[in-house]
Amino acid sequence: MDLLIVTSATGEILTGNRCTANQWAELLKSAGHRVRVVDAYAGQAADVLIAVHGRKGNAAVTAFRRAHPDKQVVIALTGTDVYPEPGEETLDSMRQADRLIALQPLVRGRIPQKFHDKLRIIKQSAGAPPSDGAAKSNGPFDVCVVGHLREVKDPLRAAAAARLLPAVSKIRIRHAGAILEPRYERLVEVEQAENPRYVWLDELTPAEAQNLMAHSRLTVVSSFFEGGARVIGESTVAGTPVLAARNDASLSLLGEDYPGLYGAGRTEELAALMSRAETDSAFLDALVERTGRLAPQFDPRHEREAWLELIAELEAVAEREGTR
Repeated sequence: MDLLIVTSATGEILTGNRCTANQWAELLKSAGHRVRVVDAYAGQAADVLIAVHGRKGNAAVTAFRRAHPDKQVVIALTGTDVYPEPGEETLDSMRQADRLIALQPLVRGRIPQKFHDKLRIIKQSAGAPPSDGAAKSNGPFDVCVVGHLREVKDPLRAAAAARLLPAVSKIRIRHAGAILEPRYERLVEVEQAENPRYVWLDELTPAEAQNLMAHSRLTVVSSFFEGGARVIGESTVAGTPVLAARNDASLSLLGEDYPGLYGAGRTEELAALMSRAETDSAFLDALVERTGRLAPQFDPRHEREAWLELIAELEAVAEREGTR
């Protein structure tokens, strides 16, 4: 099939949506499909339009439907599409879509029931970590944060938690991510000046970010809500446990009984978990052991199989309706 993936991204920053689009493109190309990835829709023809973001992609979906009413549309729902609740543009994209994709199953309970038949769950996979991924730092107890700085990510929560640690703690927060909301320029400047435990690394390449996770002792995923939290998979596959804010994505991917969960926005809870991981080897070992058991769900073969099932559905519909 001829597939067109629209990211609705702006600027040069490599966002999670762009990473997702690129990953899906490579997967689908390897299965023999023609795939193009574009940031904006400009009238291109395709058998299927895949919009990565319901709200931001609404204009692209509408234009594609008008230009190619006999072709198919797939919407990949992001965190801000679904949480705290779908907006009008997202709902309109859902209505126009032939299929919807969610990255974790709890999304089903967050969208109108009339769209449930369209929904397919495709968990994001994670590539192989660096070959020396087990070589953790022997100096500072490195805790990484991998995520761009915007409010929904609660990006400075780990830094705030580190301020509460006892003086003897060796925890160091290393934060990789670009500043997407201007107010964080000043906040990061102040945090680095006042908090000796915090280091901002700016935006890293995907390989550099994966290397950071692989060589850290913990990864903090602090978002108030997430569509899928690809960082959870990447850190888990790298063998680095996550401490995650409770939200649908972390509960779906880690399990409600995962010992590294804390209440979103609760600085003291996160500080307590970080301190316990540093000082209680049995607790850290339990996190590592649980991480090893969770890793297989992020095998790329599962993501590939789910995509091929979806494409087969779309091909069957196209053949039945004579649109190919």
